[in-house]
Amino acid sequence: MTFQQKILAIPHVQRDDDVLRITRWDFAPGAVTTWHEHAWPYFVTMLVAGTLRIDDGASERDVPLFAGESYTRPAGIKHDVQNASAHAISFVEIEIKSPSALFGHYQR
Repeated sequence: MTFQQKILAIPHVQRDDDVLRITRWDFAPGAVTTWHEHAWPYFVTMLVAGTLRIDDGASERDVPLFAGESYTRPAGIKHDVQNASAHAISFVEIEIKSPSALFGHYQR
């Protein structure tokens, strides 16, 4: 349900308002986020290539990702994330709190 590693990934919140939360995550080798649940749908874009080890409570899996690669997940995802790489990695996570406000903001 959670990794036993005690090194924590470091979150740097870049924006947090009613529409979005944007966080840069920096992971030393072996660092973890700790067990958490996403309240909103979210996107992740890797800044540095590496392997994320995902524990979803039922199993663990390694997911290799290249720099610039992105993925998305729905709200309600519960997991712990660990840097399974031998080097430091970083990614940016964008949580969409209010899709209608976000897209309405960009209408002309």
